[in-house]
Amino acid sequence: MPELPEVAAHATRLHASHAGAVLARFEPLSFTALKTVDPAPDAAVGRALERISYRGKYLLLGFGDLTHVVHLMQGGRLRTDTGRAQRPRGGAARWAFTSHPSLILTEGGTERRAGVWVVGGDPDDQPPLAVLGPDADTVDTQALAALLAQHPMRLHGFLRDQTILAGVGRRLANEVCHRAGLSPFARTQTLSADASRLVDALRTCIHEGLAAEQARDDMGKAADRPAQVHGRTGEACPVCADVVRAVEYRDYTVNYCATCQTGGKVLADNALSRLGVARAEQGTRRRR
Repeated sequence: MPELPEVAAHATRLHASHAGAVLARFEPLSFTALKTVDPAPDAAVGRALERISYRGKYLLLGFGDLTHVVHLMQGGRLRTDTGRAQRPRGGAARWAFTSHPSLILTEGGTERRAGVWVVGGDPDDQPPLAVLGPDADTVDTQALAALLAQHPMRLHGFLRDQTILAGVGRRLANEVCHRAGLSPFARTQTLSADASRLVDALRTCIHEGLAAEQARDDMGKAADRPAQVHGRTGEACPVCADVVRAVEYRDYTVNYCATCQTGGKVLADNALSRLGVARAEQGTRRRR
């Protein structure tokens, strides 16, 4: 899923190409794309697209006091519509303009979770943005220390919780924990003294991701994003040369370096633990 660096860079690209474009029509192309009913999306017809910005993982298309809030989810992309098919494959929504190329929201896969919210007034005060925490690159040490104390949980989950910090996903959580030299399973209530290290790691990892994305003409794939441990299970840690390890969950993987982050302790891998239980149960059945 695109995180804050990718969304921020893409908002800049789209603003450069489409700021000032006058909306001719908005077309929901899938039943699930439009998440709101009031205001109507065509209320922005005839208005200029004044700004394209972002908040966390959301793109914001601003038509005066109306904002189209777009979430790309896992496989979504908002791009210039070069194909112009009436019903493009994976199409979710299309913005047609009077004198600029259309923009189209597409989504790969079968989940169909990408969507558009149309809100009037300040979008930060309304769903889906109202529940977000501050953007992860804006918090200072004092603010982060307070958040760590307020939300007792594992560090990796804390970083990925959009109601606490907006814009961090699985890749950044892995990279920030590694950059800060902290276990992804560390309890947040014990980390107040490490808030400065975490702030530095957040800003550094987001800056590196933003710089890499700004060098591209379009939003890159997950494999294109800078990573020292994320997605590198079994490879050598670039800091200490220890092996990068993984804790597997059904929907995501926590990558870490035991030498850099856990004092050499190898964290229990849920997948291997489940495999061991299954084998033990199978052996018990056989002995019966």
